[in-house]
Amino acid sequence: MILNTVTVRAPATSANLGPGFDCIGMALDIWNELTLTRGEFSITAVGEGADLVPRDSSNLVVTGVEAVFKYIGEPVPGLRYDCTNRVPFSRGMGSSSSAIVLGLVAGSAISGANLSREELTVIAADIEGHPDNVAPAIYGGCTIGVQNGDAGWVVDQVSIPEDLNAVLFVPDMFVNTHESRGRLPDLVSRADAVFNVGRSALLVNALSTGRLELLRYATDDRLHQPQRTEAFGAMPHLIAAALTGGAHGAFLSGAGPSVLALATGREVTISYEMAETARHFGVDGKTMIVAVTREGASVVATESGAVEA
Repeated sequence: MILNTVTVRAPATSANLGPGFDCIGMALDIWNELTLTRGEFSITAVGEGADLVPRDSSNLVVTGVEAVFKYIGEPVPGLRYDCTNRVPFSRGMGSSSSAIVLGLVAGSAISGANLSREELTVIAADIEGHPDNVAPAIYGGCTIGVQNGDAGWVVDQVSIPEDLNAVLFVPDMFVNTHESRGRLPDLVSRADAVFNVGRSALLVNALSTGRLELLRYATDDRLHQPQRTEAFGAMPHLIAAALTGGAHGAFLSGAGPSVLALATGREVTISYEMAETARHFGVDGKTMIVAVTREGASVVATESGAVEA
C-alpha cells in the first residue's frame, strides 16, 4: 500500500539533566507535528518559531526525511511539509531534535521502510552528533546513549517514577546551540571529570530507584553549566529558586536558556519561585508545568490512495 499522506508527532526533550552532558535526556509532554503529503515541494509552519524556520531543504524535517531515503537507497519523491510547532524554539527544549525525528518517522512511514526505533536512533544521532535529545524523542521517557567507537550508538532507557513532572522557566530569548557549545573547553580537569561521572551515576540511580531526594546532588554539574552562566547570569539563581520551592533537582535544559526542575509535588510553588526570581533579575519569560512523557515519536494518521501528479 502506497501512503499519500502521513501525520507524525514528536515530543520536546531536555538534554543533559545536569551532569549527563551529551548522553542523558528526557522527553516532555509537548508535541510538534508534521503532515507529509506527496506532491510538489513546499513547507508551511504554524506555531512556535513559524516565522523563523527555513522554507527550503535546510529545514531539519527535510533533513530527516532525506536521511531515510538515503538510508534505504531510494530517491526522495516530491513532498509537501506542513508543520505545527508547539515546542519553544531555540530555548533548550529539543526543537531541532524534534524536527529531525519528525522527518525520520514520517519518511520511514511514507517510504514504506518502517524502520525500527534502533535504526531511527542511529540515523538521528549521526545527524545530531549525540543522542541526548533524539533518543528520548524517539523512545520517550529518559534515555542514556553513548558512542561505542566504530560499533555506533548504544542507547538504553532509564526507569523513571510514574508521577514525575517538569517545571520550566522559559526565557523570552533565543540561544544558538552552536554558539553555546563554543563556550565549552575542549579539555577539563580530572577533578571536574570525576565530579560529573559520579553525579551522572547518581542521577541514573536516583531516577531508576525512585530515591528522588538524591536529585538535589545528582543534577549538579561542572562541565557546561558554569560556562553557560556567562551568557545567562540568572541561571544559578533560577536553579536555587526551584530547589527552595520544593524541586527534587534543577538544571539548565540542554544548551538553555530554559531552566528545568523535576518535581512530584509543589509544582505551582516551584513555578512561582522561579518566576519571581526571574522578575527580580529582569528576565522576561514564562513558566510551564508539563509531565515527563513515556511516549516517543509516532505516526498518528495515514491516508492512502492516488498519488498527486
